[in-house]
Amino acid sequence: MGEQKRKEETKFEFIFQRKNYRFMLIGLAFIAVGFILMAGGGSDDPNVFNPEIYSWRRIRLAPALILIGFGIEVYAILLNPNKKK
Repeated sequence: MGEQKRKEETKFEFIFQRKNYRFMLIGLAFIAVGFILMAGGGSDDPNVFNPEIYSWRRIRLAPALILIGFGIEVYAILLNPNKKK
């Protein structure tokens, strides 16, 4: 009788639910887009300076997207989808 009760109590459940994974994928997409926007801007010739490396996209936009993505990841981890309103 006690063994059957223990089997009922050990119900397998994932830590994260579908909503958590959805926000995690959105955060990963933001991070990936940020790194893609940050790439490039170099020069083939090391003696030639390319000022494109200091563009607004690489200095402001890409790091902002990466930080937003990390913020979404933290929110996804801390989100409790089973919380009652």
